[in-house]
Amino acid sequence: MKKIIALILVLTLALPAVAFAGTLTMATNASFPPYEYYDGDTIVGIDAEIAAAIAAKLGYELEIADMEFDSIIAAVQSGKADFGMAGMTVTEERAQLINFSTSYATGIQAVIVKEGSPITSAADLFEEGNNYTIGVQLSTTGDLYATWDLEDEGLATVSRFPNGNDAVMALLGGKVDCVIIDKEPAKAYVAANEGLVVLETEYTVENYAACIAKENVEFLENFNAALEELIADGTVQAIIDKYIQAE
Repeated sequence: MKKIIALILVLTLALPAVAFAGTLTMATNASFPPYEYYDGDTIVGIDAEIAAAIAAKLGYELEIADMEFDSIIAAVQSGKADFGMAGMTVTEERAQLINFSTSYATGIQAVIVKEGSPITSAADLFEEGNNYTIGVQLSTTGDLYATWDLEDEGLATVSRFPNGNDAVMALLGGKVDCVIIDKEPAKAYVAANEGLVVLETEYTVENYAACIAKENVEFLENFNAALEELIADGTVQAIIDKYIQAE
């Protein structure tokens, strides 16, 4: 009887800790529609809904921390966030710093220009002598690819901004000649700003995944198990279809 009472006391004392551990924090940059953006004071979008579904399947509530894209990996590494989801492309360089989950979506890097721009296809950026100024969001793959492919070859000057909206505003203001960014946010920015177009030719195609700290191996396994179930039962595709209409 004494052992039973002692066990009950231990379990009772443990309850607050269990309740406190019932939240997963997702780091994101909420200026990347339709993957993450503000609807009033609430962050919504593809990543937000997929993350909430994963958290629910694992028995947690979801908390979203909005920050600069460049800070997401550091937040995950330091434990300030349990994982990051922000339309983040799987790259070898990032994989040296964090672990990636199973990929859940495919992204396309697109080019935004002003109507009437001499840039009519992504190939124009690679022509000798043009040396356009390209706007990108800091530390995104648009930034990485533009730097590797164009700036390092002397074909362009890359101008970096903390978020996609600032890059688009620079384009409207004539400070850059084009913006390289994911196709879906590109379409949203063009719809919201008259006089801009998305070029039909793609700059590059990439896979999106969540990032998790290297040492959190068990959490990565559980996260992937939940995500793969949601992919298999159609939940992930339904969320994507909700925000991205078939063309």
